Amino acid sequence: MSEHDQIAQAYQSVVMGRRSIRGYLPKPVPKALVEEVIAMAMRAPSSLNTQPWNFTVVSGAALDAIRKGNTERNLAGVPSSREFKASESYEGAHRERQIGVAKQLFAAMDIPREDKAKRLDWVLRGFRQFDAPVSIIITYDKVLQGNDIAPFDCGAVVNALVNAAWSRGLGCVINSQGIMQSPVVRENARIPDDQLIMMCVAMGWPDESFPANAVVSHRKSVEEAVTFIDFEE
Repeated sequence: MSEHDQIAQAYQSVVMGRRSIRGYLPKPVPKALVEEVIAMAMRAPSSLNTQPWNFTVVSGAALDAIRKGNTERNLAGVPSSREFKASESYEGAHRERQIGVAKQLFAAMDIPREDKAKRLDWVLRGFRQFDAPVSIIITYDKVLQGNDIAPFDCGAVVNALVNAAWSRGLGCVINSQGIMQSPVVRENARIPDDQLIMMCVAMGWPDESFPANAVVSHRKSVEEAVTFIDFEE
């Protein structure tokens, strides 16, 4: 096998094998390994090489404080203060896919539709960033707020981050539930005022016994997603 074929095979193994991990072993992740993963992720392309992203890596007591504050405020009915706004709701095919992956996860975790206690427990896991030992908070300079390209580039680096982590045996889940209460995140992660909090990535060693970790979400086919124009067979 040629070197090119080996690289192609390794890349395919990472991209096609990666899953979102929602159950983690209670095992710390070395700082040097996190640095290695982020260094690889930062090879992601960005518009005009602007590299708008910044990372705050949180663990230990600071992460526990974020989990606690985020959960307590959400349960108390404090409105979400996420700084990077997501769509309020999805409709049509997008809503169907959202429901579809929820059904996959609930089936794996044996959470019946009528079991309110188990459903609440699942929601609380999200508020706690699924109890991962590491949280990577992605921010970008507020001076770029309103610039469409900056969040696009940050999305690219997050994709690179989860794939780089997977290549080193680490699991991740991109998680916005865990940073819904921005004041809590800012205080405990010491996010500077000139940064806009976009997203967080929960990271750790996958717990292979956790049923949801085996879920592979259904994806659109190439035929559904791609239109070829003036392309020869």
